Amino acid sequence: MNKKPDKQNYFDFIPVKNCEIKFCVDDNNIIVLTKEWTGFYNKIAQKIFKKPKYSQIKLDNIGSFIWQNIDGKSNVYELSEKLCKFDSSIENHVSRLIKFLEILKEHKFIFIERR
Repeated sequence: MNKKPDKQNYFDFIPVKNCEIKFCVDDNNIIVLTKEWTGFYNKIAQKIFKKPKYSQIKLDNIGSFIWQNIDGKSNVYELSEKLCKFDSSIENHVSRLIKFLEILKEHKFIFIERR
């Protein structure tokens, strides 16, 4: 039996920060995320190639604004409205927001809840 594809709207999804991710805010109000490299291949790379165990990912102004507004309650539509008010000059703010959220999700900085 074929399962029908889920037809939920991406705007209804709610991004939630991964509570295991450490981050800080620098003097310029920019978010700096800390990523720990774990796993077998990363351990080898750390020992042999002297790769760091942690990486610091510095977000830009827009990424920092989005990160600060991810509260586990606001859906993607509400975030896009806030982003538009934050900087109305951003071209394709919705597609930029969705791409940014997908990158955060891919690196397990956030999870996406469907309600």
